[in-house]
Amino acid sequence: MLAEQDQFEAERSARMVKAVYVYEAPLRLWHWVNALAITVLAITGYFIGLPLPSVPGEASNSFLMGYIRFAHFAAAYIFAIGFIGRIYWAFVGNHHARQIFILPVWNMKWWSEVFYELRWYLFLVKEPKKYVGHNPLAQLMMFLFFTVGAVYMICTGFALYGEGLGEGSWASQMFGWVMTAVGGNSMQVHSWHRLGMWVTVSFAVVHIYAAIREDIMSRQSLISTMISGWRMFKD
Repeated sequence: MLAEQDQFEAERSARMVKAVYVYEAPLRLWHWVNALAITVLAITGYFIGLPLPSVPGEASNSFLMGYIRFAHFAAAYIFAIGFIGRIYWAFVGNHHARQIFILPVWNMKWWSEVFYELRWYLFLVKEPKKYVGHNPLAQLMMFLFFTVGAVYMICTGFALYGEGLGEGSWASQMFGWVMTAVGGNSMQVHSWHRLGMWVTVSFAVVHIYAAIREDIMSRQSLISTMISGWRMFKD
């Protein structure tokens, strides 16, 4: 009798859960590689802007900052190439892959959903709405703080990289306009790039919090969705 009851509960739970395939494998791979690249960029970028104290011994025997800079540059290449690949996948992937690049700003219903979600995150409404892809507020935040932010960080970062490589290098030719735009003030570009790092870190913290919160409170999967690709909904 107990076994039959357990089976009944299991079947009832199965009927209450719905699954939709949302994020394809290339997008999920990009997400986690991108997260690792941003982590390396943030840590190494912090120490590049605020170097470690001098270490004892001959300078020629210590290459610590050199390794930090190398890790930063390598992660920057991975981030930039991954972003280009992400743009490509927005064209060839499913419609969920395009959400962080295209905002339906002309749609008033979309804006009303944005403000509803804002009230939900501020604990002003009790019932969450369920979305297959990004909810409208998450879509807006991803566009502003990741898509636009990624372009900003790539342009300012490679402008600084081009300055180090020297005039005439590919980075200087492609991104030297950033230096020209600020009157050749390299320190100003450094400051703006570092500010972008802190904005990105702050966004990442909020992004992780929101994903965990939605998993717990809205009865729909977020974190596991970016692993399996399937979004689970519970009644």
